[in-house]
Amino acid sequence: MATIPMLRAYKRRSTSTFRYLSTLILAEHEGGSLKAQTLNAIAAANYLGKESSISLLLAGSGPSLQEAAAHAASCHPSISKVLLAKSDKFTYPLAEPWAKLLQLVQKIGSYSHIISASGSFGKNILPRAAALLDVSPISDVIKISEPHLFVRPIYAGNALCTVRYVGSNPCMLSIRSTSFPMISMAADSKSNPAPIDEVDLSTIDEDGISKSRYIQQTTQESERPDLGNARVVITGGRALKSAENFKMVEQLAEKLGAAVGATRAAVDAGYVPNELQVGQTGKIVAPELYMAFGVSGAIQHLAGMRDSKVIVAVNKDADAPIFQVADYGLVGDLFEVIPELLEKMPEKK
Repeated sequence: MATIPMLRAYKRRSTSTFRYLSTLILAEHEGGSLKAQTLNAIAAANYLGKESSISLLLAGSGPSLQEAAAHAASCHPSISKVLLAKSDKFTYPLAEPWAKLLQLVQKIGSYSHIISASGSFGKNILPRAAALLDVSPISDVIKISEPHLFVRPIYAGNALCTVRYVGSNPCMLSIRSTSFPMISMAADSKSNPAPIDEVDLSTIDEDGISKSRYIQQTTQESERPDLGNARVVITGGRALKSAENFKMVEQLAEKLGAAVGATRAAVDAGYVPNELQVGQTGKIVAPELYMAFGVSGAIQHLAGMRDSKVIVAVNKDADAPIFQVADYGLVGDLFEVIPELLEKMPEKK
């Protein structure tokens, strides 16, 4: 009987600890708007607790930064504050200055959690910032059970690991965007925009910021949807044999209004640029329809697309692992199947 009051007292302390949660989200923006993965991070932050306050950190320079801040202030009713760091140092996503910025903002705000999307932006900055703050980050979170209890995939997604964070604040997370879909908000759901506060950068530690420099960024211009956010993805594997043959996949994507993806083997063979790679070391996608042509189904590739709503696979090897996760499978030669699909599908309007 003596243990019951002790148990109840522990529960009260635990509840009190979680009551005063504050979350900082490392926001990505482009063209005056927040990127989709930042909206997914906001959705993830809401799983930490209803009483948690959520702040967005935006940095950069130019007029688009102010436009993005205005968008951030009114994008969701759970946003309590937008922090703005104006400086040319943050124009490009270099890890050194951004990590120093996170260290400064954490010193000012004493946040319990810092969240970023598990993309190239977050993967670049979060580990360095965690080292400066002397905490251990938790990467690629797919489920938030409690404020300090998380689920993340291991072994290329073949197993799930439950992690309890027992370190000091802040608890730093990168979240898999496809696991936290953003709920659409009504146009008038955020009648009062969150306040926008400018971060005082006069005290930022300049030591180490200039150790790297931005050279250039190259992207391929395309009218096709972005691979990470497309509703339909058409992926080709090494079985296509050449970059010329890979154009069949691109033609099919054009007809379906889909994004084009590729396996690591196809990228390594030079068929397409590495920005189209889907998988553990590429992009994580979860479209409504995922079509795989000549994809064997290596576990590293499956880790990047297994959350797709409907998976269609075409492979001439009936024992290919891709058929184990496919909703619809066709054992056939892709050099016969794709031309037939191109012939029978109507032109995109």
